[in-house]
Amino acid sequence: MAVAASSRPRVSVGGKFFRLGETKFPVRGLSYGPFAPDASGLPFASRSQTARDFDQIRSLHVNVVRVYHVPPGWCLDLAFERDLRLLVDIPWNKHLCFLDSASDREQARQAVRRAVVDCGRHPAIFAFSVANEIPTDIVRWSGAGPVADFIDELILLGKELDPECLCTYTNYPPTEFLSPQCVDFLCFNVYLHQRIALRSYLAKLQMLAESKPLLLSEIGVDSIREGEPRKSEMLSWQIEESFRAGLAGVVVFSFTDDWWHSGRPVDGWGMGVTTVERVPKPSATALSDAFAVAPYFPLSRRPKVSVVVCSYNADRTLGACLESLQRLNYPDYEVILVDDGSADTTPQIVAKAPWVRCVRHERNLGLSAARNTGLASSTGEILAFTDADCRADNDWLYYLVSDLVSGDFAGMGGPNLLPPEDSAVAAAVMASPGGPAHVMLTDRQAEHIPGCNMAFLKSALEEIGGFDPIFHAAGDDVDLCWRLQQAGYKIGFSPAAFVWHYRRSTVREYLKQQHGYGEAEALLVRKHPESFNSLGGSIWRGRIYTTANYAVMLRHPIIYRGRFGSAGFQSVYAAQPALTLMLSTTLEYHVLVTLPLWVISGIFYHVLPLAITSTALSLAVCATAGSQATIPRGRLRPWSRPLVAVLFFLQPIVRGWARYQGRLLPSTAPLAARQTLDSVALRDSRQPLDQVDYWSTVPLDRLDYVRRMLLHLEQQGWLLKADIGWSDYDVEIYGSRWNQLQLMTVVEEQGQNKYLLRCRLRVRWSLQSKVMFCALVALELLVLGYFGPKFHLLYLLLLFIPALIWFLKRQGRNLQSMILVSLDQLAKELNLFRLPPESQSRANNPSVAAPPRPVVPETKS
Repeated sequence: MAVAASSRPRVSVGGKFFRLGETKFPVRGLSYGPFAPDASGLPFASRSQTARDFDQIRSLHVNVVRVYHVPPGWCLDLAFERDLRLLVDIPWNKHLCFLDSASDREQARQAVRRAVVDCGRHPAIFAFSVANEIPTDIVRWSGAGPVADFIDELILLGKELDPECLCTYTNYPPTEFLSPQCVDFLCFNVYLHQRIALRSYLAKLQMLAESKPLLLSEIGVDSIREGEPRKSEMLSWQIEESFRAGLAGVVVFSFTDDWWHSGRPVDGWGMGVTTVERVPKPSATALSDAFAVAPYFPLSRRPKVSVVVCSYNADRTLGACLESLQRLNYPDYEVILVDDGSADTTPQIVAKAPWVRCVRHERNLGLSAARNTGLASSTGEILAFTDADCRADNDWLYYLVSDLVSGDFAGMGGPNLLPPEDSAVAAAVMASPGGPAHVMLTDRQAEHIPGCNMAFLKSALEEIGGFDPIFHAAGDDVDLCWRLQQAGYKIGFSPAAFVWHYRRSTVREYLKQQHGYGEAEALLVRKHPESFNSLGGSIWRGRIYTTANYAVMLRHPIIYRGRFGSAGFQSVYAAQPALTLMLSTTLEYHVLVTLPLWVISGIFYHVLPLAITSTALSLAVCATAGSQATIPRGRLRPWSRPLVAVLFFLQPIVRGWARYQGRLLPSTAPLAARQTLDSVALRDSRQPLDQVDYWSTVPLDRLDYVRRMLLHLEQQGWLLKADIGWSDYDVEIYGSRWNQLQLMTVVEEQGQNKYLLRCRLRVRWSLQSKVMFCALVALELLVLGYFGPKFHLLYLLLLFIPALIWFLKRQGRNLQSMILVSLDQLAKELNLFRLPPESQSRANNPSVAAPPRPVVPETKS
């Protein structure tokens, strides 16, 4: 009796996995057939034999059967009665140069149409594979791009007839580079008999799969060549490695040694887990045992995890976030909500979740401070962080912890995916630049993981001092990742440990977010100058993985095909994005190139074509980026790509402006608020302030002194950037918008238990001071060139340069005097004695019998 198409739910895609209704559907598969054709020409066993085979297959804990021809209705019914789903290959002449023949292409289309129509939306259908292993020389002959486009055409044709059906293309290593865009999940046949090699290749395939599920549609071992004991062992670890790598499932080839190919039985191969007579081999037991455990293989350790969620006025999404954390598939964890001074309904939401431990800040202290509160409140060995606008997959912690405890990593991150219910605007925002992304050094090791999905060993976080509170809304995750790596730790990436992350739903919210990112970059530039270029753009060592195209692509990826296209693994090497062209969209380009050209064209008309060309270049690059954007098909609107192009134009301007605001207008208190009578006296004195020396009659550890000095200055509210190995100073102090002070120390051992601590205070102009000085010089040159040397206001303008220099020098001396007072306060606490300037030469003489009289002024407010 045929099963009604609408009587049961069908398998669907949910993030990196499959779902059947509300529950996950891990594919535990076994291939079946093809067999000798029956009287009607179908390559299937008889109905009675198929029923017996399906009963035996189901007893092996299998839930998906892969068949290589379109099954008849009775076969679908038999499968569904046993709670089996079928992965159906659609056969056509893929071994021919089909793109050269209109009739061959039409035959492929007809094959897809017939398969989808004949299966009639049957609930036993798991998915259709529109092609299986197109030969590599055919792809090489026709071109990877056209072949992938034709695969996409076949998939879209099937979805026109059945929009809910899952469709894929079954790939294999010789054509690994094929990347059709419309597949619902990636499907690969992989035969690797070395465990480490399989583990490495699966990590690579997960990077290729990105946000889609990955299914191994064929793995297997030959009983004749390997022997049953070896085959059983290999099948066990092949299945285990696949599920531990976060795959959505595996299909083992095959059920029986009885199979036909090219019109004749296949001899000399024993790939089945049963004999031709369906007698189970020992490998059938190994397969059944592995499938009985899959997908949750035991963790080597199950340490307690503290999940920290920081929330500030996020009641719109907080409830869903906490509900998802209540359903995590992990035995030992706690959830800590840090309410960072919210003024919305957050307390009412928390009251409905008694299993959540809430810590509240009475005022908004910023994201880093909130995460440090979570760190201090935690009791777990591992801290996992997500955001209030995220929903965690129920296996999120399982995969994070699994990869964290099984490797030499101190941190682990995972993908953040667009929720299926998010808006079309959010989908366009996801395809726009500046979103959260992971940066990969290898297929496993990351340079950066986004803050919305990351976990760390608590001991590693405590060792580096946790999050830097200077980062109020963003940038803390970048800083933390860089500091961990500078401390010698590694950060990993777990492709299956994903969260659903809501994007900004309006253009205004998106630009506000990018403005915040720009402010964070201004802070990161000061703290990690080695990771930024001269314009303030970040320099990544790894490859950025994001759903957004952060730059236009001008050429196709490079494919390694092997000699004469014969390589067994033909890898694709992504083409480098045209970053040089992206400079035409930056704020600097608009201010330094386009705007001056338009201004000059108002005086010299022959410059107008250059101004138009410069503007057109920026707009063309943004339009190209919009056309190349990848947007989910269900949320693609006529205005989606134009909107992405507009955001590509606006984002660098908004983010760049915020970055320069942070660099030109640092958020420090005015110097006048820090002045004391002592600092004013020092400033107005004639003594030099660029160096100060201190005596010590006990051994003095310079690094310990520097740590105490940093703590002392931080307690006084100074904005600092400590050396992390790249600077020729110990700390840079941001005193005002005009100057920074670079402080360097050295300790001299003078003999006779006398030590001299020398501190050099070097003032440097801020970026704002440099910009102002250059602007004055440029203005005077422009006036001189336009009006000539006899213009009477020119001499008045010339007075501005020395006046500015005097002002900046005065501000620098003011900063030096205040830092000196702070150092004197610290010296008093440490029993150090400051030398007066006239005594510094005596301090350099080892024959000095005793330190000079100390000069430590009392601080007066």
